[in-house]
Amino acid sequence: MTAQAERRWAEKASVLGAEDMERVLRRIAVEIVERNKGLERVILLGIQRRGVYLAARLREMMKEAEKVKVPTGELDITLYRDDISVLADQPVVHSTSVPGDITGKKVVLVDDVLFTGRTVRAALDAITDLGRPERVQLAVLVDRGHRELPIAADYVGKTVPTSRAENVEVRVKELDGEDRVVICERTGGTESGVEA
Repeated sequence: MTAQAERRWAEKASVLGAEDMERVLRRIAVEIVERNKGLERVILLGIQRRGVYLAARLREMMKEAEKVKVPTGELDITLYRDDISVLADQPVVHSTSVPGDITGKKVVLVDDVLFTGRTVRAALDAITDLGRPERVQLAVLVDRGHRELPIAADYVGKTVPTSRAENVEVRVKELDGEDRVVICERTGGTESGVEA
């Protein structure tokens, strides 16, 4: 693939800064506690990759506010994706680590961006292989619309209207060196057709 054919993105607008991200995550943490009438039997599962870091932050915020350490794990959905054949010849698989049996528990999936709904569908398939929770809820930092499946988040940090020609990038300091959410637009190259 030539440099001209590669997909390039240019930053178009800043949506959330570090303080904004912390504020919306604190609000989501409070909403999770309220909706579940406490944190008994609640488990947070961060979807690899950035969802893992967001789930860890929610856990710390809940511990600080409620004095309860919520079991938190990581969920890799790579092999459950319906577009795995177009992703790569050798897909990158990350870890799945679940804190005990999820059967009968209230599982809160945590992800960075909700787009088509296909990542969440894959996460639900992965959870089915792990047990039968009492309830599964979804918390996302950003909902950008363009759903292809009938999936909605229970907890949303910010709803950001976008076009399909745009991309929402969530940056977390643990991976990217900064906490920020930006909208980027394609500046050239081809579209892969792969959606999250």
